[in-house]
Amino acid sequence: MTTTPTRAKGPVLAVLCLCVIAIYMDAMIVNLALPSLVRELGSSTSGLQWIVDAYALTFAALVLVAGSLGDRFGRRGILLGGLVVFTAATGVGALCDTTEQLIAARTVMGLGAAMIYPSTLSILTNVFVERKERAAAIGVWGAVSGIGVVLGPIVGGLLLEHFWWGSVFVVVVPVGVVCLVLVALLVPDSRDPHGRGLDFPGLVLSTAGLGVLVYTIIEAPDQGWLAARTLLGFAAAVVLLAGLVWRELTARQPMLDVRLFGNLRFSAACGIITITFFTLNGFTFLVTQYFQFLKSYTPLGAGVRLIPVAVAIIIGSVLGGKLVVKLGTRAVVTAGLILMGIAYAWFAFDDVQTGYPIIAAQMVVIGLGIGTVAIPATESIMGVVPAAKAGIGSAMNDATRLLGGALGIAVVGSVHHSIYTGELPDGSVTSVSATVLEAARDSVGAALQQVAGLLAGGQAGPAEALRIAVQEAFLRGFQISCLVVTGVCAVAAVIAGALLPSSPPPPPVTAADPETDLTDAAQA
Repeated sequence: MTTTPTRAKGPVLAVLCLCVIAIYMDAMIVNLALPSLVRELGSSTSGLQWIVDAYALTFAALVLVAGSLGDRFGRRGILLGGLVVFTAATGVGALCDTTEQLIAARTVMGLGAAMIYPSTLSILTNVFVERKERAAAIGVWGAVSGIGVVLGPIVGGLLLEHFWWGSVFVVVVPVGVVCLVLVALLVPDSRDPHGRGLDFPGLVLSTAGLGVLVYTIIEAPDQGWLAARTLLGFAAAVVLLAGLVWRELTARQPMLDVRLFGNLRFSAACGIITITFFTLNGFTFLVTQYFQFLKSYTPLGAGVRLIPVAVAIIIGSVLGGKLVVKLGTRAVVTAGLILMGIAYAWFAFDDVQTGYPIIAAQMVVIGLGIGTVAIPATESIMGVVPAAKAGIGSAMNDATRLLGGALGIAVVGSVHHSIYTGELPDGSVTSVSATVLEAARDSVGAALQQVAGLLAGGQAGPAEALRIAVQEAFLRGFQISCLVVTGVCAVAAVIAGALLPSSPPPPPVTAADPETDLTDAAQA
């Protein structure tokens, strides 16, 4: 492995961060275009769901494969290939004129993102090899996700006010092209010097196992968590992932050294990252509806009002990268989880009248907590994995984020929906028909459409009664869901305090590649 001169490390980090911003912008910006897609493409609710989920599903299913390929064949090459795929698919997405075409384009975007994201972190850890500078660099790398979270809704909102829906994809294309040129010019290559051949069974089992698991999680809220199809999906995922573990334990050249999970620093950090993004995505799923349906903010207004959490994530990430070296992983991560739990519990007391300054303060606490959890946990994972295997280590970090996020939306969304519908039983709003109430139970958005229909028909009294009932039902579900998320954070804090080591142990020296492992131990 070659050493990057100190003066060249800053530009490399900047380029890698720009790649991350492009991915986050694309992921966030499409959500604002969903109402426009209903009007312009005639997309159904199921179609909208798959426009979002096709990206996440492909990303999650292929991220381990992409990380492994980067280790074997060169991380810069995989990063460049991912940028080409991602940029081209994003440009094609803007030209689609059917929902099915856009879902296909989003699937290819997910493939590009799966190649880009683990490559950025694995390259970073091979450029910044000393622990203090590596932790600081990972802090900056994590912080830029907050920039993407901010830019996506703001840029998307501005574009949708003046241009057609495809403009939200067009704007990402030049960013991708710039990243492509800068990576080719500035970013050094690295790979596993002992990587020989491909673990094809491992690649297939990891792709199938993660793909089936994430697909089942996405579909479970609609199918029912105890439905035969859902249980079959989870059973298939367990069988495939168990097959992956067996294969990797017996393979001469395994894609993933599953024995890493025996290291508490690695396994506990993976679990905590999963829980962190479970809570974040589940909460974000609800708070965006709270902003637009109950507070009546426009998409742009809702995006702008998310700035405090994004800025706080940036600050928390930088602080987390610095504090983990001084105070240790256990103390910083546990404190961050406690902060998150406090913020989510605070949100459980909000209602329609809660002022935005209070909401902004709550989001700042959440963002600081997330930053101080995610970056030390990521640093913990990458500190255990030898530098030669940084691609698969980075992919594991990404897979836990994606799995946690998918679970968060599915589980928290299901909890909220069950409470919401339970608060609107037959006959609960006596002044409206059973048909109207049944439609209102579908979602808060559908309920407000029913309110608008009643108002248009001159039924102001029933419309107001339905509006109040729907608001109270949504808030009840929102408050209980926030308490559920608070409980998850509390459990995670106990796990972090009990299982996470304070300081990193030296990586083990294996008989297979003693020279490489000794070098990696010195770097860690």
